[in-house]
Amino acid sequence: MDTRPVIENPSEHAALSVTFNHDASRFVVGLDSGFCIFNAGLGLVQMMGNANYLALVGGGRSPKFPQNKAIIWDDSKGKIGLEIATLTAVRGVQISKTRIAVVLQNSVRLYAFQKPPTPLGIYETTNNYLGLCCLTENYLVFPGRTPGQVHVIQFETGSVSIIPAHSSNLRALQLSADGDLLATASEKGTIIRIFSTSRGAKIAERRRGSESATIYSLRFSPSGNMLACTSDKGSLHIFDVPNPRNQQAAPSHPVPSGSGPNAEARNKWGILGNIPFGPFADIYSFTSAPFEIGDEPLLPAPRNQSAGETVLGTSRPVKGVIGWVDETTLIVVGAGQDARWEKFVLREGENGKYMIVREGWKKYLGN
Repeated sequence: MDTRPVIENPSEHAALSVTFNHDASRFVVGLDSGFCIFNAGLGLVQMMGNANYLALVGGGRSPKFPQNKAIIWDDSKGKIGLEIATLTAVRGVQISKTRIAVVLQNSVRLYAFQKPPTPLGIYETTNNYLGLCCLTENYLVFPGRTPGQVHVIQFETGSVSIIPAHSSNLRALQLSADGDLLATASEKGTIIRIFSTSRGAKIAERRRGSESATIYSLRFSPSGNMLACTSDKGSLHIFDVPNPRNQQAAPSHPVPSGSGPNAEARNKWGILGNIPFGPFADIYSFTSAPFEIGDEPLLPAPRNQSAGETVLGTSRPVKGVIGWVDETTLIVVGAGQDARWEKFVLREGENGKYMIVREGWKKYLGN
């Protein structure tokens, strides 16, 4: 809890969305007046790597663009590069160097990144109000037709695989930087599962907690050896990830042997922790810290919201968006009126185990 007074006046603008680029060197914020990139009316903003393209979708009180249109903005030229119109509201957009994925409530539409955008495929999904989808040069990942399932499309082989990740609706999906690992969480929010993207096999299971929670964000570290998670419990958790490819290479994981959650579970539970599927088989985070969650009210609904439709802007502002700056440094960003970022660093404690420490925070919207 922060007891220090903040010598700043409230911002007249609210951040509607926050997204990091692929290497977390920048994050882009959608505002009710445009967008800002940190090194109109935009309800959704997605940035492609270090390139100058951003995917925009209208939002806020006075949307700049229709909510059934995905706009690909060329920031180097300061103008719209491509437009993709749909029959229903766009829930999310993902872009890579060669493809664009437009997420609707019950489908994902894939296009070639060219002018005009050429349709490459339409994939049906279960209700996907959150616009869950991951896109890389090698994979397209999105919810399946059945709640809890994940569809994985491998572009190189053209194969389509179905992963029965959870028994309830998905809440979060995230690929590692190299695309080899997939992390999933359901709306229950107690268990995070990690899969091999190419094989569809479950590699690990991590427990966030025993009580249900809404997962805000999942993000692998650059090496793929750690996974960060935030939720509406107001905690940032860091988990160890068994990554066979990285374990064969030179170790880059900052957590020394014996200090991660595997050792912690053995020390805490003894032999009980080694019983497969036993009551202590789940592995918890090896460190955690609180982040600022706030208590902001619901964002106002857009003026052109159709009757009975749930759209961005009728829920609490996005919070807890994670970006790994490097293998030991994270940034957690929140939207809304109280738009701020917080910096966390992994440090070695006196007992040789690593812990996550908050180094500072700052509101990022000007007055």
